[in-house]
Amino acid sequence: MGDRKAVRDAEFQRFVTSRWPRLLRTAFLLTGEQHAAEDLTQTTLEQAYVAWRRVGTADDPEAYVRRVMINAHARRHRRRLREFLAPKDDSGLAREVPDSGDRIAQADDRGALLAALAQLPPRQREAVVLRYWEDLTETQTAEAMGCSVGTVKSNAAKGIAKLRALPGLAETVTQGGRSR
Repeated sequence: MGDRKAVRDAEFQRFVTSRWPRLLRTAFLLTGEQHAAEDLTQTTLEQAYVAWRRVGTADDPEAYVRRVMINAHARRHRRRLREFLAPKDDSGLAREVPDSGDRIAQADDRGALLAALAQLPPRQREAVVLRYWEDLTETQTAEAMGCSVGTVKSNAAKGIAKLRALPGLAETVTQGGRSR
């Protein structure tokens, strides 16, 4: 019995080590604060560890854990905890280093994008973050959010429309002749 637990613990540790940066980035995009993102990631991983037998044998453990994260974030939002995507004093925060292929990272002013994301309602923010920042398919996003593909399409379209309507963000995104 001790050997099985040691094997499970080692599997979980490998999972956490390989997925931590991406999970933390997703949590940051959902919460808007480094400390809140770390708390959300930790809470998510605690829940995943408790259910690791089920999570580890799932077809896609990362999708399972992402769903746990979305649910944990939704519970926090329902309790009316305030979230800020652009902290007033972020001098002590470690800066996210974007993936080399991250299309959103190509925007000249990531701060403008984060501030714009903060203005979206939570479900629209979740849809935009998962669909366009995390580059999930509509089906994967729907699974993570616990809703239908149509709801994902609707929330993502509304969120993108709101982002495009923001003057400062539109200028950043369309610089250099690129328009999205």
